[in-house]
Amino acid sequence: MSPPEPASEHPTLTDGTVTLRPVSDDGVAGRFEIEVGDDVVGELGLQRLDPHTVELSWRLNEAVRKRGYATRALRTLVDWALTDTDDGGFGISRVQARVAADNTDALRLATRGGMSREGTQRVVPGTGDREETTEYVVFSRLATDPPLSDPSSFRSLLNAMLPRKRAIGQMLVRDPDGRVLLCQLTYKRDWDLPGGVVEVGENPKEAVAREVTEELGLTIDAGDLLITDWLPPWGGWDDALCLVFDGGTHAPAILAGMVTQVREIRTAEFCTLEQIDERCTDFTARRIRAALASPGSVFTESGR
Repeated sequence: MSPPEPASEHPTLTDGTVTLRPVSDDGVAGRFEIEVGDDVVGELGLQRLDPHTVELSWRLNEAVRKRGYATRALRTLVDWALTDTDDGGFGISRVQARVAADNTDALRLATRGGMSREGTQRVVPGTGDREETTEYVVFSRLATDPPLSDPSSFRSLLNAMLPRKRAIGQMLVRDPDGRVLLCQLTYKRDWDLPGGVVEVGENPKEAVAREVTEELGLTIDAGDLLITDWLPPWGGWDDALCLVFDGGTHAPAILAGMVTQVREIRTAEFCTLEQIDERCTDFTARRIRAALASPGSVFTESGR
């Protein structure tokens, strides 16, 4: 069943503080002036992408920014666009917006306006709305999303606004002589502790045990957290938190049952401190030494 055709004429919309007055409507695009009192303070645009979707754009006069007008205007227009035509709305099921990834104010506005962050879209410079833009963040709101007054909707918006940080789980496994289990990796020259990236929604303690099983074919439970090591941005990587868990002490014979994941691991062996210094990057060696010396959970930066 095809969606109903949106109304051919856009109404004037208001939330009691801002008024959106239509100034153009060609059935494919619409433009609204944002009025506060007797003043026009900006404009909003809707571009029809398909029968179900419109793309939202906006501009607000610099003199009236940070007063909440743009947030009110966005919410008013999005709510109307997603309202069924029988109830006086535009009858669209999806409103989206693309915001330049470096436009911090616009990113905040899209979220406060009730739109959820979906992901990023890369573009060749000069082919987007701005000459220098290389990446857009895509936002959307669906007709089926809960109203903004709903607590779950509010939490979702906050979650979309908050920063996200990569987490890495590693395991410190020792033998009775105090040597440390290290992996020789296929994708870099240096050696490292077993472990890997924590998946979205995954318990870090469970993640590191999973990684040890996947990479080495060994079943070792993760014990106490030894250190939390913050890794600043480096070599093209964003910053991350590395959580090193205690893997206990095991006889070297445990490696007889090792089955490495050949795509990532060349081999693994128990190494002395001298071998750790020779085979690992300086910050990995520092992290291992900090974990070995840790009486409990400690916070470090690149092992310091």
